[in-house]
Amino acid sequence: MNIIPDLIGYLAATLTTVSFLPQAVLTLKTRDTDSLSLGMYSLFTSGVLLWLIYGIYLANPAIIVANAVTFLLATVILSIKLYNQRRK
Repeated sequence: MNIIPDLIGYLAATLTTVSFLPQAVLTLKTRDTDSLSLGMYSLFTSGVLLWLIYGIYLANPAIIVANAVTFLLATVILSIKLYNQRRK
């Protein structure tokens, strides 16, 4: 069994998810979403959901875990963005 593809998948999943965390934490702390594009975040969140579905279909833990975490955070940020826009 060749473990290299799995290691690459887990490393890629970790790096992309961790790279998203600083923006997510900052947005959750400040609730400031003025500089975030609603279109971009809507497309991003939809894309992450599709990656999650794809990972489930393939039964690939690296894809599932990374995209489940990112989808959760992106959904929270998108919700804050929508809430802030409606308040204005």
